[in-house]
Parts: sequence; C-alpha cells; structure tokens
Amino acid sequence: MTTSATAAAAAAAPPPRIPPGIRCAHDYEALAQRAIAAPSFAYVAGGSGHGLTTAANRAAFERWSITPRLLRDVRAGHTRATLRGETFAHPLMLAPVAFHKLVHAGGEMDTARAAHATDTCLIASTLASCTLEEMASAAGPQRWFQLYFQPERGATLDLLRRAEAAGYGAIVVTLDAPIQVASMGALDLQFQMPPECVPANLLAYPGAPAAAPGDDGSRIFQGVMRHAPVWDDLAWLLAQSALPVWVKGVLHPDDALALRAAGVAGIVVSNHGGRSLDGAPASLDALPAIRAALDAAAGGAPGAEPSSAPDTRFPLLFDGGIRCGADVFKALALGANAVAIGRLQLYALSVAGALGVAHMLKLLREELEVCMALAGCATLAQITPAALTPARPLC
Repeated sequence: MTTSATAAAAAAAPPPRIPPGIRCAHDYEALAQRAIAAPSFAYVAGGSGHGLTTAANRAAFERWSITPRLLRDVRAGHTRATLRGETFAHPLMLAPVAFHKLVHAGGEMDTARAAHATDTCLIASTLASCTLEEMASAAGPQRWFQLYFQPERGATLDLLRRAEAAGYGAIVVTLDAPIQVASMGALDLQFQMPPECVPANLLAYPGAPAAAPGDDGSRIFQGVMRHAPVWDDLAWLLAQSALPVWVKGVLHPDDALALRAAGVAGIVVSNHGGRSLDGAPASLDALPAIRAALDAAAGGAPGAEPSSAPDTRFPLLFDGGIRCGADVFKALALGANAVAIGRLQLYALSVAGALGVAHMLKLLREELEVCMALAGCATLAQITPAALTPARPLC
C-alpha cells in the first residue's frame, strides 16, 4: 500500500471508542484477551517460568482490606503526590513496558499521548518500538526514561545523554532482570516477537556477544551474566548523570539501604512483574519492610499518624500487579509514594489505543478517590498502614 493509500485508509477508519461494558479499569484485561493474539497475550500476561511470582503479586493484595471511617471531612481532598519536591497531579505512573506495538499499531506513541492527556508521568522503556525522542515529543512534561545498562559503557552513556537532551526528568535504572526466562504459557504457544517490535533506541549500538560457556562450562555465570551491571557500574552512572537516578527492581531492605547510601534519588519496589526470578516475593509483601528500614535509617517513625503535609520520606515507587484503585490505595498505605502501572496499560492500549489508556488511567484515579473518600483520607499523606486491616480468609 502506498503512503497516500495508507493515509486515506487511516482517515476512513472509524475513530477509536471505548467498548461498551468497561465499568472499571480491570475490565480492560478481559477484553484484551480478544484484542491480542493468543501467543502474544500469553507473553504479555505471563511472567517467567511457571508464573509463581506473577500470581503472588495479585494474591498479595487480597490479604488486605481497607477500613472505612466515618464523619471525615474530605471536601478539600485531592490526589496530588510530591516526589523529591516535584508535584504530580496523582500518584499513577506508566511503568516502562517493552514493545507496545506487540498489542497495537499505535505503540508507545499512543501510550505517550494518553499520558499527556491525563497528566500522567510516562516512564519510557529502553526497549520501546519507537525512539525515546519520538516518545518525548508526544508525552507530557513529566516524563522519565528507563535505562538498561548496555554491554559497552559508551552506548549506556549515549542513551543517558539522549534522555537528558530530550527533556526527561529522571532516569530509572532496571537492575533486577539481567536474565529473563520466558513463561511456560508463551513457550507452549510458540510465541515469537513480530518484526515490527524492534528496540528502536538500540539500533545504532553494538549488541551483546552471544553467550558462550565459560571455563566451568556455564552459559549463565560466564556467559549471560558477563555484562550484568555491578556496584561500580551504578557508581559510574551516578557520576555521569545530570538527572536524578532511580533504581528499579528492589525487594530486599539491605539493598534499599545500600542504594540510598550510594546516592540514588529513589527506589522502585518491583519484581519485574514476575518476569525475572520465578518464586521471588510479591512486590507488595516486600514493600513494608523496605519502607520501615528506610524510615528507621532516617530517624523516622514507621506508621506515623496521618498528616496533611507533603511526603518528605525517602521516595518509593511501587510496581507489581495493580489492577484497580483499591490496589493503589493499599500500596500507598504500605509505604509507597506513588505506583507504576504495567500490564494494565498494554491491555487498555490493545482495546482502544490512546483513548483506552487515557480512560483506564481516569478510571484508576477515580477508583482511588472513592477508596480515599470512604476511608476518610483527604490526601495521600493520610493513607497509612492504619487504613488497612488484614483480611481473614473464608473457611
């Protein structure tokens, strides 16, 4: 098809619309199973291996109930979040997710437009199917760039400089996924990445050499892990970056304390959506201990009384299994300052493009506001562990 014919076909296509029956953000997951080819859906929905951690992420939310409170005045309520002195309209961010064109032709550009339309911070992925510069042109003013260390420091540095030049406000370094194992479901359906899903940001850089067995015959230790970053690499990046550097993939309090001591700007509590170590703890289960360790190191008191003041704690983002506003509320109550939405953005994108992602974010924000209002929390700072009750399983 010629360029003019393609443009004509696009002009003739009906405008995107929200399908009937979408009543909550989670509804997009069910509709996505019809919009995405089965092998691709298995890849997106699955984690690594047998999917134990992916399932654990969802189950962790069911262990908590939100306690309603009475006669609280929330008429001046809002969802504004403060991270390192910067104010965000709400605590929802779009997590870095690779290859959006796997589920929709509009890809990351549609996702970026939805972020802009809803005042949402987009965390653009290194492994996007369009360049970070293209995403920056469509996203709103609050945009961050997720960085994977490359085999050569020169390529990593060039990605950093490109992100700085494109106006990204922070760097999010993912450290927990030097090895990723496909899910059994995707393997069973013989999933293969389609040709339009290429890492557009990396095409100009040399790729990693093929993993070869080392002296001990290990394709893992001396092969795949040969180029995995270590503490010296993080220290080098911190020295090079003019932007605040966050680290994504933290599940252990000792790692969180060491990262804070190293000078990172913030931490993302995440198990990579279950795509890294299968059997790792649920992100929500890891969150309270990390928050407690950081607060204790700073001389703060865990579980402090609700406040209307901006949150000045060491900043934590949460990533892992969020499907509704109640999930967001629970993550905030257990110590997060804000949350990142992963798979749900791809589900909404697959169903209705940019409009779907924007609608999903609107629903999530309203669902959060309902939880806040009924729990008597007028601001995010008032959402503390006291707002939750351990859920008792049914006999």
